[in-house]
Amino acid sequence: MIVRAPATSANLGPGFDAAAVALDLWNELEVTDGEGVVVEGEGADELPADATNLAVRAYALRADPAGKRFRFVNRIPLERGLGSSAAAIALGLAAAAPDGGPEELLADGRALEGHADNLAAALAGGVTLTWDGRIARLAAGLPLAPVALVPRERTSTEASRRSLPSTVPHADAAANAAYAALLAAGAAAQDADLFAAGLDDRLHEPYRPSPALDAVRAELPPGARGATLSGSGPTVIVWADEPDACAAALAQRFPEHDVLPLAVTPRGAL
Repeated sequence: MIVRAPATSANLGPGFDAAAVALDLWNELEVTDGEGVVVEGEGADELPADATNLAVRAYALRADPAGKRFRFVNRIPLERGLGSSAAAIALGLAAAAPDGGPEELLADGRALEGHADNLAAALAGGVTLTWDGRIARLAAGLPLAPVALVPRERTSTEASRRSLPSTVPHADAAANAAYAALLAAGAAAQDADLFAAGLDDRLHEPYRPSPALDAVRAELPPGARGATLSGSGPTVIVWADEPDACAAALAQRFPEHDVLPLAVTPRGAL
């Protein structure tokens, strides 16, 4: 059996802990009879090659991993805000329960993934909203294309989360509600203007310092309409209606970063 799971960008603009999008960048898992765990690609020298591997642990939630050999081919960068952990969990769950629905697998995977927004998008594909264990697939794609600006440094999600305040000003909460409504309306209607108008955030981005996000927003590259922090960072997603021009400009301005022109994928783990 071979299964694939996509990268994701969560906390989509003002959609903190609720909205995410699946990206056309895939990790793969091959499960065959045998023994052992093999990791190739991203994380080959650091991810566990035994039963403690996150994807194997996810597999064990639905099926017995004894007598199985797990071979991973990873393309999603680790600890960059692109959902590598969610993809690993989605791989294990999809391999163990190929007939399971996204919400059913989300219920299992939440024991391993504390942030359901990434996992929901990895399982269902497209643009998703998640709440109370439910998944709503808002759209198959978006009216703007994502270009990922990926710094070399890493970010710990848990450490980044500790930087968030326990309360925010009422004005910021009200503004975020408006931005979230614009974002959802733009995604559902495939309206680039509405979507771009909803890309601001006052709940988490102001408390997670990101020089790359600040620099991009201060001077948007040609063809770009806005930018968001991907997950807890450090990756920045630049939303563009001319992705080729945007990617070329980003590569010139940020030669120390990786620039990945991507697409929203309507498919989840399969």
